Amino acid sequence: MGIKQKLGLGVASAALGLSLVGGGTYAYFNDVETTTNTFAAGTLDLSISPDVIINVDDIKPGDWMNRTFKLKNEGSLDISKVLLTTDYSVTDAGNDNSDDMGKHIRVNFLQNLDKSGLVTPNDIIYSTTLHDLKGTAPDAVQKKIWSFFGERSGLKSGTSDNFYVQFEFVDNGEDQNQFQDDSLSLVWKFDAKQTAGESK
Repeated sequence: MGIKQKLGLGVASAALGLSLVGGGTYAYFNDVETTTNTFAAGTLDLSISPDVIINVDDIKPGDWMNRTFKLKNEGSLDISKVLLTTDYSVTDAGNDNSDDMGKHIRVNFLQNLDKSGLVTPNDIIYSTTLHDLKGTAPDAVQKKIWSFFGERSGLKSGTSDNFYVQFEFVDNGEDQNQFQDDSLSLVWKFDAKQTAGESK
């Protein structure tokens, strides 16, 4: 066997030995850790009490109606906004109405008492008709006034806001006989929105 062959065989043997040592080392030095992780989504759950804010009979032009209600956040997540949308339908008793009764029912105010100051009310709605409220979406839990008193905008989990509202069947000083025995069905929808994403 020549010198080149002996040297080649020696290098091959050394490489094989190193690979066996390296392989053996890897086999004996090993560490494995396992984690079990979860992602649990929170809940948005808005409730209203009572579930019927107003149900009144035998009203006439000039009458006004005061009501109170409460919005409560029963979910695990804070609420940033509660958008109030208005819809209604009128049932004509056969008087061939030429006007919309919703134009004659006015919301004189809708106040969020929890967001109000000591002397300044926090008006979410101020003096507008049901007809004009259609197509708008005021935030019922927004603090619209500057005051040290009262809560900030939004509705934290487990808290509630109290509201005071006044409706009026407006007496416009003219003949409103076309509305006799008519009825108006009002739907107020309160749409809760989550807060912005944040680091957890």
